[in-house]
Amino acid sequence: MKYFLSFILLVFINCNSKDELNQKPNVILIMADDIGFECLSINGSTSYKTPVLDSLALNGINFSKAISQPLCTPSRVKIMTGKHNFRNYKHFTYLNSNQKTFGNLFKENGYKTAIVGKWQLNGIKIKAVDKNISQDNKRPYEFGFDEYSLWQLTKTKDLGERFANPLIEQNGKFLPRNENAYGPDVVSDYAVDFIKRNKDNPFFIYYPMLLVHDPFVPTPDSPEWKSLETRSEKDNKYFVDMVAYMDKIIGKIVDELEAQGIAENTLLLFVGDNGTHPRIISQTENGSIRGGKGNTISHGVNVPMVASWPSTIKKSRNYSGLVNFNDFYATFSDILNVENDSDGESLVQILKNKETLKREMVSIYYDPMWGNISRYRNVFSQTKRYKLYQNGEFFDMEKDVLETNPLNNEDLSENEKRIKTKLSSELELIPQLPKK
Repeated sequence: MKYFLSFILLVFINCNSKDELNQKPNVILIMADDIGFECLSINGSTSYKTPVLDSLALNGINFSKAISQPLCTPSRVKIMTGKHNFRNYKHFTYLNSNQKTFGNLFKENGYKTAIVGKWQLNGIKIKAVDKNISQDNKRPYEFGFDEYSLWQLTKTKDLGERFANPLIEQNGKFLPRNENAYGPDVVSDYAVDFIKRNKDNPFFIYYPMLLVHDPFVPTPDSPEWKSLETRSEKDNKYFVDMVAYMDKIIGKIVDELEAQGIAENTLLLFVGDNGTHPRIISQTENGSIRGGKGNTISHGVNVPMVASWPSTIKKSRNYSGLVNFNDFYATFSDILNVENDSDGESLVQILKNKETLKREMVSIYYDPMWGNISRYRNVFSQTKRYKLYQNGEFFDMEKDVLETNPLNNEDLSENEKRIKTKLSSELELIPQLPKK
């Protein structure tokens, strides 16, 4: 009899463990490439229509003060590891092999994991990076992803672009080239298939999108796509089509979650990696905005962010508190109920509509390690309105969004003096940029 009772107890424990595992939410993090806050219609854009993201925001949470790094690799390294750039960012287009990512975090805690989209983290063409690393197509596995479908893993874009006739590496093999294929469709179709195959398991998908980065070219919904002669035509006018297609792809993923009956228990996060390309001027309800990619002004670092989690976000709202890119890793640690070893703070209580972060400011350390981007004003701390650079320049971003007129100390109000003192104390915790 005691053996029978022990067996029943064991079955009960195992069933409870399985139920507990199944209660863990699926998590999908989608990060669009080169899209600023101004490009979503819910954020006031009149140049573009983003009905899917608008709907997710209207039924979830729309974040208005998500602060990224101004350039792609600095943002990618930060969001994946939860660490400030001065701790682990070594080279443009490179993620150091000694780092732990949120892919590792989810895999260690029983999740099936996949990454689809843009990789660009093997340090291709960087002399300081070992050739064995740059050509290692197993690195996504080492960073915690069970599966992948990626552009620019071991081959540079001059060998194959991301849009028409894309060069995609998928789980250790190159896909056959196809002039009628569209890279964003290839990788998002893989994400949809991954959802189908793992609907009964908790899963994590990281989707750093191929859209809407330049070259600005036709999408399959553009009339010019029908002809091979115009399919890869470069023109800023196609940016509108690319934003629309980005939104459409997100809709495809949302539809699959609903078709599989798992949308309720899936946390879907959408964010941009940095501001829009400077060649793009977008019209908004508050006037025109030139993209600020690469620049530390608001148009370079204030990115769109939307959260959808139907079972948990019971009341939709706009959240105007500051969000830093290292908060994603902290949030995932909280969801998994493990220790947070990142530099960020969890957003779970915000997602549960219980409270806001008790955060007055965020700090950014930005060394692009690429191109001719100025490093003169690249380390700063900011509140929602004021920004102080490490060189001492202090701006009221509400009155001076392009940061052309630093505030004079003698003209500061008592409140502004207090804010500047607090920001200065915060900046003391951030290292100086190395001299070059």
